[in-house]
Amino acid sequence: HVQLVESGGGQVQAGGSLRLSCTASGKTEGYYCMGWFTQGPGKKREVVAVIDPWGNPSIAPLLLDRFTISRDKSKGKVDLQMNSLKPEDTAMYYCVASDGEPCAVLAQPANFPDWGQGTQVTVSA
Repeated sequence: HVQLVESGGGQVQAGGSLRLSCTASGKTEGYYCMGWFTQGPGKKREVVAVIDPWGNPSIAPLLLDRFTISRDKSKGKVDLQMNSLKPEDTAMYYCVASDGEPCAVLAQPANFPDWGQGTQVTVSA
């Protein structure tokens, strides 16, 4: 298992941008899929984007034109760049990690044993 710490959340007006970062510590050697889930008020957790150890991203289709994910494996770090934010993007954003499969947007929360505490993103109209 790894420990995950997120940063970069906050409040922004619609149309603005935020960059979330997550740093992993612990046993990060070997295969590690990392990514982000959201959970809005009254909603279930949903995948935003994941990225495999070779830097191949997988982003939720409806977010493809606004969000990008990147990682620096040597630093155990994964970033989520969010542009053109909308009020409906308001949610808690959780960094996740897994040493198993799948590493794609079809993954479910149960596929990721390691979760950060979450960082709040609030987008005002």
